[in-house]
Amino acid sequence: MLERLQDYLSQQNITPTDEMMDRFQRFSDLLREWNEKINLTAITEPDEIELKHFIDSLTILETKKVQGRVIDIGCGAGFPSFPLKIAHPDLEVTLLDSLNKRVLFQNEVIKELNLTNIHTVHSRGEDGGKNPDLREQFDIATARAVSSLPSLVELCIPFVKVGGYFIALKGSSVEEEIAASKKALKELSAEIETVLSFTLPHSEDKRNIIVIKKLAKTLPKYPRNAPKPIKQPL
Repeated sequence: MLERLQDYLSQQNITPTDEMMDRFQRFSDLLREWNEKINLTAITEPDEIELKHFIDSLTILETKKVQGRVIDIGCGAGFPSFPLKIAHPDLEVTLLDSLNKRVLFQNEVIKELNLTNIHTVHSRGEDGGKNPDLREQFDIATARAVSSLPSLVELCIPFVKVGGYFIALKGSSVEEEIAASKKALKELSAEIETVLSFTLPHSEDKRNIIVIKKLAKTLPKYPRNAPKPIKQPL
């Protein structure tokens, strides 16, 4: 069961216990069950879920930065947040999404998998970044396939503590996005520390992970109100 995932976990020095693998399997089942009722993902074959959702999400561990309190912005069905939490139960994870039906699914996953120290927030990123309970409270913010990098910098950096990281999981080409993000990075007092480029295991799918460090407190004017970060990126 989920042999490729077990191999990848072992490569990351994580022992794939029976409980862990049962949770991954149940999550896969729930994703497919709920996807028949609401649109959560276009990836529905079990083997594809294993590779393109579970393993892909866990590539964030390659950064060696993931620790403490983690928030997943625009998390959708819960990627990378749920795979991270299942693989690293010690993490405190918050899932933030603007669509209530997705939050309902996330809550069902938390209940069915009996996960603890994990929270859901029904909010837009622009609003969540101004919420004092969330603003500059996290060691790590992450986002996967949400928007362009300039927009994501403005949306995600406000959640991060000074000295913490925003980690963006991206596809095969990031050069243009990185070039376009220079102003946003300067305005949000952040800098790109590294870019990891690799091919997804057991496939030819290319991926990039952009690791961005927060250098100073976020100016009060950021993030701007919706939809400006998305429609008019810095």
